[in-house]
Amino acid sequence: MLLKKGSKGEEVKQLQEKLGLAADGIFGAGTETAVKEWQSKNGLDVDGLVGPATLAKMGISIIKEDIIIPSGGPIDLTKLKGHIPDLVISQIPEVMEKFQINTPLRLAHFLAQCGHESGGFKAVSENLNYSADGLKKIFPKYFPGNLAESYARQPEKIASKVYGNRMGNGDEASKEGYKFRGRGYIQLTGKQNYTSFAQAIGDDIITNPDLVATKYPLASAAWFFSKNGLNSLADKGHGDDVVTSVTKRVNGGTIGLADRIKHFKEYYHLLA
Repeated sequence: MLLKKGSKGEEVKQLQEKLGLAADGIFGAGTETAVKEWQSKNGLDVDGLVGPATLAKMGISIIKEDIIIPSGGPIDLTKLKGHIPDLVISQIPEVMEKFQINTPLRLAHFLAQCGHESGGFKAVSENLNYSADGLKKIFPKYFPGNLAESYARQPEKIASKVYGNRMGNGDEASKEGYKFRGRGYIQLTGKQNYTSFAQAIGDDIITNPDLVATKYPLASAAWFFSKNGLNSLADKGHGDDVVTSVTKRVNGGTIGLADRIKHFKEYYHLLA
């Protein structure tokens, strides 16, 4: 679901009511301005597009009639209702088929990692709005001395520097570090990864990388999961040690491990 200037219908009315506007169901310039103001106040990308991240933060649940949550068969996805957003559930069948995340064990591991990495399936774009102190703590090698002061609270400059000349990106001046910043439920980062995912999905996300956040937040995470051998790792079982191994490959460490274990057990109990 992506609402933008030119959109019409009941979904737009819900959005306008949430913003305190006259609910005429037409996404015009006034609605776009109000959306941008709301995004700015709530720490989101100020693009005027209302996708999963903005909808989730607003507390709006929009499920169109053509979204079908499959039931029955080897995995009954209806059992996930109320535990993860319906919008996420609707995307699962495609990634199950395309990326072989097709057993209760694999799916539970996958969803537990996605849920934690995205703060409960809410964040679909990397937040780079760091203070000077935050930059010195998180990226010390990139901001020696007082350099952080001139980058603080400037996400485009921060990402361009930190991700420049890495992961297939050009140098800092190219701003590709920002263009290909982390997006999706397990943040896809870097031009090289975007290019590989574009080939896998068959869509031009290089020209429009925001599609990873608005259209492919789950698929990009599933591509990462499959590419990095996490399906076979997930097949090793449902013990805490397996969740720990999966977490290390996703996170590079064990940050948030207790939360990941908690949600894995929740989803596996529902799906198995």
